[in-house]
Amino acid sequence: MAIRLYQFAISHYCEKVRWALDYKGLSYEAISLLPGQHVKTIRKLTGKDSSVPVLDHDGHRVQGSKEIIDYLDEAFPENPLTPADPQAREEALAWERRLDEEAGPAVRCYSYHHFLQRPKVVVPLLAAGTPFYNRILLKLAFSRVDEIMRKWMKINEKTAEQSRETMEAYLTELAEAYQKKPYLAGDSFSRADLAAAALFAPMFQPEQYPVPWPKPAKIPKDIKVWLDQWQPQIQPLERVYAANR
Repeated sequence: MAIRLYQFAISHYCEKVRWALDYKGLSYEAISLLPGQHVKTIRKLTGKDSSVPVLDHDGHRVQGSKEIIDYLDEAFPENPLTPADPQAREEALAWERRLDEEAGPAVRCYSYHHFLQRPKVVVPLLAAGTPFYNRILLKLAFSRVDEIMRKWMKINEKTAEQSRETMEAYLTELAEAYQKKPYLAGDSFSRADLAAAALFAPMFQPEQYPVPWPKPAKIPKDIKVWLDQWQPQIQPLERVYAANR
């Protein structure tokens, strides 16, 4: 059995899949790609969209974090992430869908808007897990990288502000949910909790994440002020991550 995960090390959607694979105790090879250069590789694998993550299990390829977790629960039912109870299952999938579609992009947009203004900090994050010379390539072409990323992900002052508001709304909702019960769906850890903690993981920088997190002094001021303000709402997700990752 060969499992390969094509990923960006920095991607919190890829972290969802890494976590799912580890939670199920599966051995896999993580193949980290450089943003931009990944397009040819992913399109060759999938024949369509160039987004990551992509899972290759003995030639069977699945694209997208939700779809990969669906596949893993079907192919490797031990340690399920999808609740068996119909109501809990519906709740878990609903949480994951909302988090994937709204919270994840918001975290990405807000973070990159500020970190792209600090090339020396963001380049090691983008190139993490790839050959060392990619850092040099990114530094040399950074103005173009910045332009492409902002255009591709629609990152600007206005969308970053909207993303901050979205993050705050979700953190408030999640903190209230975890005050009421230990899990978002049903009576055990599920893909809903995994999605919430993984997608917000860049906000608390867990050690398990395979990137060189910047030291506190190098975090952009606006983000640092925001993190200090929202630390109480972030803590429940940090606890979920620490307990299950």
